[in-house]
Amino acid sequence: MTQSVDRVVLPPAFPDHTQLPESDGTFVKNFQEHPQSLILTDSIGPILQQRHPDGQYAIGQDCGIYWRETDPAEKGAEAPDWFYVPNVPANLNGEIRRSYVLWREHIAPLIALEFASGNGDEERDSLPFGNASRTG
Repeated sequence: MTQSVDRVVLPPAFPDHTQLPESDGTFVKNFQEHPQSLILTDSIGPILQQRHPDGQYAIGQDCGIYWRETDPAEKGAEAPDWFYVPNVPANLNGEIRRSYVLWREHIAPLIALEFASGNGDEERDSLPFGNASRTG
């Protein structure tokens, strides 16, 4: 008696930071974002070095945090002006990160900031306070 085994076809692996878009083509609306990010990073650098003497942390500036797989890929990403993720390497396999891919790292950013432009209306979240679910 012989048994037949059905072949299981696995879905493709989730993409990594080298396979995802690093820009959605939108312009930075606030010329102060870059200097503000640099000042913030430089200011807390000594504290981060104390907390992470092994250098295991990542700082992102205007790059995507991919939190779900979507089509197009940019719909599953947020790009805060600045973010900090503890306990992850700054580079991956010797390459500078193009984005932060949550499904690969499994560690969410601890801090994410959006610098306000003008009166802040563009950056303000329109969801009711405490509502963490998002569509899109």
